[in-house]
Amino acid sequence: MSAVATNSGPIAALLKRADLIFTGGLFLTVLLLIMPIPAVLLDLLLALNLGLSLLVLLAIVYVKDPPEFSAFPTLLLALTLFRLALNISSTRQIMVHGYAGAIIESFGHFVIQGNYIVGAVVFLILVVINFVVITKGAGRIAEVSARFTLDALPGKQMAIDAEFNAGIIDEVTATARRLKVQKGADFYGAMDGASKFVRGDAVAGIFITVINILGGFAIGVFQMGLSLTESLAKFTLLSIGDGLVSQIPALILSVGAGILVTRASDNNNLGTQVATQLFRYPRALKILAGILVLFALMPGMPMLPFLILAGIAAYLGKILGDQEAATGHAFAPDLASENGAAAKSTGKNSSGKTGASSPTSAAAGAGTGGAPEDVRKLIELDVFAIEIGYGLLSLADAKSGGELLGRVTGVRKALAREKGIVVPPVSVRDNLELDANDYRFLLRGRLVAKGQLMPGRWLAMNVSGSKVRLKGVPTREPVFNLDATWIDESEKKTAEINGFTVVDPASVLITHLSETLKLHAHHLLGRQEVQAIVDHLKTTQPALIAELLPDLVTLGIIQRVFQNLLRENVAILNQPLILEGIADFAALSKNPDDLSELVRRRLGLYFVSEFESRPGIIRAVTLDARFEQWLATKVHRSPTEVGLALDPATARHLLDELTRRTGELTTAGQPAVLVVSTEARLPLKRFIESSLPRLTVLAYQELPSATEIENAGIIVPPPHLARADVPLKAAA
Repeated sequence: MSAVATNSGPIAALLKRADLIFTGGLFLTVLLLIMPIPAVLLDLLLALNLGLSLLVLLAIVYVKDPPEFSAFPTLLLALTLFRLALNISSTRQIMVHGYAGAIIESFGHFVIQGNYIVGAVVFLILVVINFVVITKGAGRIAEVSARFTLDALPGKQMAIDAEFNAGIIDEVTATARRLKVQKGADFYGAMDGASKFVRGDAVAGIFITVINILGGFAIGVFQMGLSLTESLAKFTLLSIGDGLVSQIPALILSVGAGILVTRASDNNNLGTQVATQLFRYPRALKILAGILVLFALMPGMPMLPFLILAGIAAYLGKILGDQEAATGHAFAPDLASENGAAAKSTGKNSSGKTGASSPTSAAAGAGTGGAPEDVRKLIELDVFAIEIGYGLLSLADAKSGGELLGRVTGVRKALAREKGIVVPPVSVRDNLELDANDYRFLLRGRLVAKGQLMPGRWLAMNVSGSKVRLKGVPTREPVFNLDATWIDESEKKTAEINGFTVVDPASVLITHLSETLKLHAHHLLGRQEVQAIVDHLKTTQPALIAELLPDLVTLGIIQRVFQNLLRENVAILNQPLILEGIADFAALSKNPDDLSELVRRRLGLYFVSEFESRPGIIRAVTLDARFEQWLATKVHRSPTEVGLALDPATARHLLDELTRRTGELTTAGQPAVLVVSTEARLPLKRFIESSLPRLTVLAYQELPSATEIENAGIIVPPPHLARADVPLKAAA
């Protein structure tokens, strides 16, 4: 209740107007340089200065990564200006009234016991510590950090780009990392400049104090009629008190700046970081206890302090040693609470690869349940990976002009736009077991395609049937199995003039990758990916998802329908329409194959046009009506599969005829399409897809009403069925 009240109360309202508060503070600081203020208000502002300095120091202690406090350099400048304005206001009060409020008087009398010589010494020591030690060291560290951060900036940006192009990280993560790197560079550059303000403030403090003493002494003697001794005592105490009031907050800010720039990035606050690392080694504490005992036994040394400290060190060493023996960690309570869950859930190192534990760590984790997780990491497989020989590494090296990684990302984006499927990150790695110029594609560790490239040459494909023979290395294009030749740059112009299609090696690999991903797109769509699709549609189609799940179908049935569509190169971009079709037909059948066929009828308007030879016309092969009816009698259905059961002679005749007819279409540059009835479409597709994977089988019912079929050939029954005639009549 209190938390809610606080978040909705006046404090929250003030925080929403923090910009106005900060601007107003700067304006009032400027007014302090001009306008005199009463001693009571000066006391309040001096206390505010001290409090803000302590708040900044405490915030720095709890910062986990220095660039998180990116406002510190600006805040340091603002507080320095505020402190100098207070110096001027207090100087005005000292000179005019001989009194500058209770705080300055307390520092002049209580802190330095009324002795202005002691006060001067203490003041000078504080200035020396601040100016010579802390500020100078912090400034140097900030300068070096800024230099190294800026020098490393291009390399870090390139590393992020490489991981993004390789698919190890997504675009959101890459953007966040780039911002973090840029933020770090800006922070250390700003800290380098901010340290100069602190040094200047320390010097100004000395001059202001000296001027106050001399000016106050003169005013006391010539205007107030004080004796030399009285004037010196009065104004020296007030000036030194004023200097101490200013230098203590300045020292606190300087310490905070030094701590901030010396912090290494960590996922813990400073206290946890120091404690974890300082008490990591119990043996060191035990040795410390022994050394302190030796100091206690030395002649003339006070025994009690050293023995007390030795006892504390020995006790801590024993406790932490026992804890290390039991858990493997001497001191890590905050680590377990803050980072343990993240470490267990990711199991990745900074490069995005799965980290393998050493034998020592595995043995140490055996008693804590860590070993099973480490073993599971060893069996994790990339969903899709590209392995290349060492001769092709230049294609993936951005420094040498390689564009492979960027183009792999382009393929993933293109498939998302074209097919509606988000391809998981594609891992690109070298494999010394491959020949130098070979590459291969792995789907969950299984080889699905391979090829060979020749870096530095061009692949000329004879797509126009040219009779010209090119000088080069004959080969076959890996995607469409076309005649091709690897040619030099000098032969490229000749090839293009004679109608050859000429592409570079990276384009060959990328085209092969794109076609392979399309061919296996249904294997890339798992339950988790389908759940992500459903979760996304919940925000835009809540009624549809509420009707569909969990009453009508399961997530697995939706996955199978999506996979069936992708298996035949039908895009699933129109996901609401697909799910509406599943919802409408789920009452008729829960079989994914039946649902897929029914959904295809609704989608025909959107995907059939891809196979048109001319607008509104599909040039396709068809089956003889009697032959098609006979094939329908050979359909074999099971709860999980559908197929055709044909005798070898009929199967060979059907495949030979389809190969010949579709080959004619492909040669003419037209899509290879077969159109049959709905009942025969899926069984026939499943029967021929292993032999003719690029043949598209459509159903008449899927074609839009305005689409016409231009017959590219009719496949008649084989001779042995035509002679028998009985099965055909029976089927008819």
